[in-house]
Amino acid sequence: MTQTAPLPSTPEFARAVLRSVAQVLVGKEDVTHLALAGILAGGHVLLEDAPGTGKTMLARALAVSLGLGFRRVQFTPDLLPSDVTGVSVFRPATGEFEFVPGPIFTGVLLADEINRATPKTQAALLEAMGEGQVTESGVTHLLPRPFVVIATQNPVEHEGTYRLPEAQLDRFLLRLSVGYPSVEEEVQMLARLQGEHPITSLRAVVTPADLLAAQSAVRSVFVSGAVQDYIARLSRATRAHASVALGGGPRASLGLQGSAQALAWLSGRAFVTPDDVQRVAVAVLSHRLSLNIEARLQGQPAEAIVQEVLRQEPVPAEPAPTGGAPSEPVPA
Repeated sequence: MTQTAPLPSTPEFARAVLRSVAQVLVGKEDVTHLALAGILAGGHVLLEDAPGTGKTMLARALAVSLGLGFRRVQFTPDLLPSDVTGVSVFRPATGEFEFVPGPIFTGVLLADEINRATPKTQAALLEAMGEGQVTESGVTHLLPRPFVVIATQNPVEHEGTYRLPEAQLDRFLLRLSVGYPSVEEEVQMLARLQGEHPITSLRAVVTPADLLAAQSAVRSVFVSGAVQDYIARLSRATRAHASVALGGGPRASLGLQGSAQALAWLSGRAFVTPDDVQRVAVAVLSHRLSLNIEARLQGQPAEAIVQEVLRQEPVPAEPAPTGGAPSEPVPA
């Protein structure tokens, strides 16, 4: 019987991935840390930022570092759902239809500028993101595991775009912004990219089996009843906010818990603290809020509403450690 390699410890796993991605992206440790937490929680990530900030490089570097296959699809208005999921082709030699898989059959699918495709094509991702499968001509085809969708969109340019509907946004566990580098970081980037791009020499530092085992370990991280109550109150508070027409639902609460578990595991703990929940709250909740007309006219950002809810909701006491935990935390 073949024995599988043991799962790397939390520090070894996380530091290896973060160090690998840092070879490509300078000064983006925090967003990389959150994106990795989202993947460990089994979720999908929406990167929303201006062009040229490194969204595609982050997705590609994570895929390579995690040993996952990577496919990029440029979403455009003429892109068809079958261009993403695949299509059945009739083979005259056999007299039967054969399913030809689309680019979605990979480890990491980069849906680049997802809001430029029509709603019909955007919706083609819903089953894949929610169920890990694609149904074509009544036949269900399972996607490889792990499977992650990392989508990008430009929040500034709206001409020729189709806003993602609430149901689609709700499928993304996290919405993150890469942000511009500081002057020092940009100088370091210029020096590093003067020759060959480091992405070409990037290699896997963990395996897909390691990632699946880590995802399983994350799900076993302890969440106390008090922290679960805090998570539920945060989601409920977004629904009750005067500026919100549609707040975070049960999937948002599950997303908060899963993301907080991943952060706790990456921090070397076997239990979740309120700080873990607070750290991911904006990334998990803000894109799920649909503001009412008054708030939109005033230009009120959803992120500010989540921050307000975090300030107003009572924070439970820190839970006592439960079970064993990795020996070292990993800095964000």
